[in-house]
Amino acid sequence: LTAVKTSDKDTVSAAREKDADSPKEEPWETALKTTAVDMEVGEFRGHKVSVWDLLHSKYIPEENRKELLELYQAGELTLDQVKTVVSTIVTKAEAARAEQLANVSSPRVESTVAEAEHTHLQED
Repeated sequence: LTAVKTSDKDTVSAAREKDADSPKEEPWETALKTTAVDMEVGEFRGHKVSVWDLLHSKYIPEENRKELLELYQAGELTLDQVKTVVSTIVTKAEAARAEQLANVSSPRVESTVAEAEHTHLQED
């Protein structure tokens, strides 16, 4: 019985060719994807989120994202600085959104309280 062994070289060279076609991930990009932040706001509450995912979230406007990435790639911002800026933007944006929601719903709450007081006064 002769076992036919397929060459590992074929698999390796095929993988290399595939890598040659797809652009290599830059070290700075890898750092952003592997650095996680504990977020306690919005959709990220209670999760560790990569700086990369935060940068590409709905909270970071595109022009801010581009600017942060350019400064980081140029070495003008450290990874920690990017992490701090991004998590601060997300936290403030979520706080503003929560405040806006509270402001929208508060007049209804006040009118309900006023109606309840008015009803209570009529009963007396």
